[in-house]
Order: sequence, then structure tokens, then C-alpha cells
Amino acid sequence: MNSKISKDISVESQALLLKIARASIESHLRKQKPPEFEVTDKNLLQKRGAFVTLHKHGQLRGCIGYVLPYKPLHQTVAEMAVAAATEDPRFPNVTLNEMEDIDIEISALSTLKKIESIEEIEVGKHGLYIKQSIFSGLLLPQVATEYGWNCKEFLEHTCQKAGLPKDAWKDPKTEISIFSAQVFGEKELEG
Repeated sequence: MNSKISKDISVESQALLLKIARASIESHLRKQKPPEFEVTDKNLLQKRGAFVTLHKHGQLRGCIGYVLPYKPLHQTVAEMAVAAATEDPRFPNVTLNEMEDIDIEISALSTLKKIESIEEIEVGKHGLYIKQSIFSGLLLPQVATEYGWNCKEFLEHTCQKAGLPKDAWKDPKTEISIFSAQVFGEKELEG
């Protein structure tokens, strides 16, 4: 895995990724083949993990992603956009009629870095991935900021997301990894 992933996705490439995400969802909902996009930016061709988050009127409507860099970023975004709209078990599938009310946000992830001490966590900069045995959970960097959590609260909520007790982060068998993300959405680019 390449840890030297650039976090400098240009505004033009951000706009292209958002366009790919929206087109992928809409074509899937119409049961059509997604449109082809010409992707030349090396940052979008690099294998990279990403999450796609959907909001409707400011409320979460779906969020799914890959933590690990399985595919080129533009392909990950296309697939995760469709998954966020149709596979998030917390919500019914997004409908085509809803799409005009949906705002799309993309979090392009760095590689995971296993930490030895929670002192390494910077709330607001890092996301958390917690794993113990068959249980794992992830929260994106912006989640702690949105809820105003401190480091301990962020760890507790990530443990709960993993299906673990909230103090499982103290257990030596628990692996804690951090990552950063370049986060951008339609609202920011339009505004």
C-alpha cells in the first residue's frame, strides 16, 4: 500500500468525482448503464479507499465506503455512491424522485496507520478504525467534529459502531488505526 497518497485532489477533479457519483446513482436507479467519464488525473487513477455520504435536507440518508485501496479512486466513488443509495441497511433505498434533494459528499481516504498510543489521534484531522477479533468499526474524521466529541468520546463511539463495549479501546487486543481524509461535497463546490 502506498502511504504517499496525495491529498491534493483539485477542485476540478473533486467536481468530476461528484459528477461520477451522481451519474452512477441516477443511472443505477434508472436501470441504465452508467455514463463513461474520461479520467486523466493521476490522483483519481490511484487505488484509494473512499466513502460516499448522502444527505437529504441536512440529514444522513446513506453512507458506505471502502477503507482499503482496492480500486482506482474514481471507480471506488462510483461503486460506493450506488451502495450508499441502495445498500445502507439503516435506510430504505434512495428513489430517483429523491435525487434532487440529495447532497453528495466524498471522503477520499489516506492509508490506515496502526497506532501505539491514543496520543497520536488528532480529533478533526483523523478518522478511527477499531478492530477486535471479528468486530470492526470506522468513523470518518468529520464525525467527531460534527458532534463536538473529544478523543475519548470519539474512541467510545467508534467502539460502539464496531459492536464492542464503549471502553473496548482500552483492551490490548483492540487494534486502533487512524487515517485522514480529503472531504468535499456538492454543497461546498456549489457555494
